[in-house]
Amino acid sequence: MSILAKTPPMGWNTWNTFGWKINEELVKKAADAFVESGLKDAGYEYIVIDDCWSLKERDEEGRLVCDPEKFPGGMKQLADYVHSKGLKFGMYSCAGTHTCAGHPGSFEHEFEDAKTFAEWGVDYLKYDYCYKPDHIPGEILYKRMGTALRNCGRDILFSACNWGNDEVYQWIRETGAHMFRSTGDIQDNWESIKNIVLSQIGKESHSGTYCYNDMDMLVVGMYGKGDNNAVALGGCSDIEYRSHFSLWALMNSPLMIGCDIRKMSKETVEILTNKDIIALNQDEEARGPYCIRQWNNPEKVMAFVKPLSNGDYAIGMFNFSETASEMSLQFWDIGLSAAAGKGLSIYDCWSHEEEGTFKERYVCTLEPHGCRVFRGKVIDF
Repeated sequence: MSILAKTPPMGWNTWNTFGWKINEELVKKAADAFVESGLKDAGYEYIVIDDCWSLKERDEEGRLVCDPEKFPGGMKQLADYVHSKGLKFGMYSCAGTHTCAGHPGSFEHEFEDAKTFAEWGVDYLKYDYCYKPDHIPGEILYKRMGTALRNCGRDILFSACNWGNDEVYQWIRETGAHMFRSTGDIQDNWESIKNIVLSQIGKESHSGTYCYNDMDMLVVGMYGKGDNNAVALGGCSDIEYRSHFSLWALMNSPLMIGCDIRKMSKETVEILTNKDIIALNQDEEARGPYCIRQWNNPEKVMAFVKPLSNGDYAIGMFNFSETASEMSLQFWDIGLSAAAGKGLSIYDCWSHEEEGTFKERYVCTLEPHGCRVFRGKVIDF
């Protein structure tokens, strides 16, 4: 067995845009688009089918059965197609008796279902939390599936999705999960993105190598469109999507795309394949960022600073307010003393240009809902 999730997982999931309306052809076209759009080359590898892929009842032997109208070729054939593109195949189940849409869950079928997924060639399992029996702790249910997956004979990444309930931060790593949802469902609007980020400040230490805090799937590129009316609500500007992607990257969240990747705009592709931002997310030490707030607007303007494995700093400055605002980062606050003759050489991860060298502090003006993201290299003055 190989070690999974050395860095935050990257991929695509059907749920945000397509909801219940999924089928075999959609998944195959998505796999094609991964290769053609450059997503695969940028590091994305998982193609994940969410809820509503199965029939509403198990077969006579108690096994899950894929819906033959939606997936006429079966899951093994579909997994083989995804694998032929050099990608990995993911599926969905639930810790409860039923999935959120009322399909069979894996409660008391954990080892049986893990075996089925392995036989089908599954590489990733998203494991939801609907219809969980009240008298059984979620911790036990995730340990059950974690054990089942580790003994199914195949490497399967375990994506736990209990929405941050039951003090999940305290016990999720012990279940064997490689990533865990820590929030409610995201919506395609700035208010939802902002609220998710603010809810995670102070929880950075609970995310790290082999088990990442999942802030939910990306809405970059949705623009308020899609069949899932629970997610496609409002839409965002490219400025907001750029901030969204930067925040997820800096906070070590898995980067799971949720838009229709068959129809991405040029701007969406540029955001999702930004190699400099992705590199900050995929840094091998996976250290969480700390938050430094602007002194005169601490609730709405702040920086996230993440130490990188080569000694650099990842620095993201964000403006959650409705007006242009200044952000001043004092280098003393990140442990860089001017008295030691040290400063920063700053590289802009969005313009892909050198910003210059700075001593003591760096100051910029941020547009509403905007960001600046830098890689800072320590230099001598």
